[in-house]
Amino acid sequence: MKSIREIYRIGIGPSSSHTMGPRKAAELYLEKHPEAAAFRVTLYGSLSATGKGHMTDHAILDVLGNDKTEIIWSKDFLDFHPNGMKFECKNTSDEADFSDAWTVFSVGGGALAEEGQSSIELPEIYAMNTMTEILQYCEWSGKGYWEYVEECEGPGIWDYLREVWHTMRDAVERGLDAEGVLPGPLNLRRKAYSYHVKATGYNANLRTRGLVFSYALAVSEENASGGKIVTAPTCGSCGVVPGVLYHLWKSRDFSEQRILKALATAALFGNVVKTNASISGAEVGCQGEVGVACAMASAAANQLFGGSPAQIEYAAEMGLEHHLGMTCDPVCGLVQIPCIERNAYAAARALDANIYSSFTDGVHRVSFDKVVDVMKQTGHDLPSLYKETSEGGLAKDYRQMS
Repeated sequence: MKSIREIYRIGIGPSSSHTMGPRKAAELYLEKHPEAAAFRVTLYGSLSATGKGHMTDHAILDVLGNDKTEIIWSKDFLDFHPNGMKFECKNTSDEADFSDAWTVFSVGGGALAEEGQSSIELPEIYAMNTMTEILQYCEWSGKGYWEYVEECEGPGIWDYLREVWHTMRDAVERGLDAEGVLPGPLNLRRKAYSYHVKATGYNANLRTRGLVFSYALAVSEENASGGKIVTAPTCGSCGVVPGVLYHLWKSRDFSEQRILKALATAALFGNVVKTNASISGAEVGCQGEVGVACAMASAAANQLFGGSPAQIEYAAEMGLEHHLGMTCDPVCGLVQIPCIERNAYAAARALDANIYSSFTDGVHRVSFDKVVDVMKQTGHDLPSLYKETSEGGLAKDYRQMS
């Protein structure tokens, strides 16, 4: 497996696959062709279907230049992955044809891959690729998941996770302060502030749920407005992990170091899914985004409350299992409906998975790895119109608004 830095990417929303990935691809292409006179970028499949709502064109044009870049929206799906892009350029203004074609794919969470590769950026640093192997190693060695992360990543990972945590906290707090309408044709009002205010008026149990909702909403609304967030594991699911951890940090007074360890554990579970299945909504549906985020947050919460490696694995398994089959059907191609509400619900569900697992000894029949395999197969069985095309599901009746 590659570094957990691929799970936690700090950047600008609203979409890791459709905004962050294409922006990075444009930057890499520009590095190779800094003197090019003109560019042509063809967007395929899901990038074409929902690219305007996800601001894919803006991300690319910001890098290559609006005045010398042509965007082509193709309905074709390339075989390797639904999020395909082809970059071409003219080296001189009088050149007749475009050349130097580069086809690259945005494979989820902001990561890029060329055909047949898992990623073009970071090397493999984890010897074990399944949670079954890692769980057995932790039980044999007495180490926690976070210690295995440090063992593979090196001590420098803590400085990076500290930056991740501070970015997550800032996103929550900015989102709680912000009011008004999110960008786009849906005219969707921000809700985080009102949820936070209302939550403080309830008794302890309802207050907890309302606060978790507000924190997750805050980050998701920041993402939807093009704010600075952390993929966890994607932009579309970026509110779940910070929503849960911010709540536990505020309400239980956990130290920053314990929060960082929980972030490391959460990322390890996300990394296993990314390696063995997918975190791309265009490939496997929202189960790969919000479902994986819920699994990550469940694992993080269970570790903070003293769960054993087996209990942590069980909490993560439930977080993912109960999102199996979830489609990715963003209304108008925006990361707003149903994405934002799903983040809030998944954050609350993660806390439930933590509590449920805490009542057990961690022994259960269906492993996390098995659920990952099922999620991958389920995602491939889903018709393409339910995988980030805005042509089916909840998005179907709203296409005329896009």
